[in-house]
Amino acid sequence: MCLTEPQALPTRNKPARLQRGVSLIELVVFIVIVSTAVVGILKALDNANRSSTDPMVRKQALAIAEALMEEVQLQPFTYCDPDDLPAGTASSAADCTGGVGGPNDESKLALGPEAGETRASATTPFDNVSDYNGLSMVSGITDLSGAALTGLDAYSASVTVANQALGAVPASDSLLITVSVTGPANTTVVLHGYRTRYAPNALP
Repeated sequence: MCLTEPQALPTRNKPARLQRGVSLIELVVFIVIVSTAVVGILKALDNANRSSTDPMVRKQALAIAEALMEEVQLQPFTYCDPDDLPAGTASSAADCTGGVGGPNDESKLALGPEAGETRASATTPFDNVSDYNGLSMVSGITDLSGAALTGLDAYSASVTVANQALGAVPASDSLLITVSVTGPANTTVVLHGYRTRYAPNALP
């Protein structure tokens, strides 16, 4: 029986170059890159979060503008102030008490309410489309009674009414209504609408 010399076991030591770890410089660079990426992501999320309220503000401003426009357009467009006795039968402003340009002529310039009329008055409220010319709500939106509407104190609104022809309808029988509403962050909505004198003797 032949005995051989025991063979040396293979070494488990790996070459030194395969045992290298991450150097300090590489670790610092990695931390800087990751930190920059995280900051960028957080900033993007913050911007998205801030701008997410903008559509809600714009939607609220639009709802206010539409409500005001409807309120104005539903008013009568008569020759005479509806409180004037001939208003239900007048065929022109000449039939109003005081005649053309008189105190009861709803088309007299500048357009606006008659003396003593206000939007929120219980006795002499606005009763004609032209009465709304110059209406302004600068510190919150109010209802028809003049009460402030909850949650709308950061909004303001204004209304202008002007004679403007609409196709074949002359300017004397057509009014351009412009409603402007401004909300937080200067979010502004402007609506334009027309009202023609299709029922000159219709009273409220």
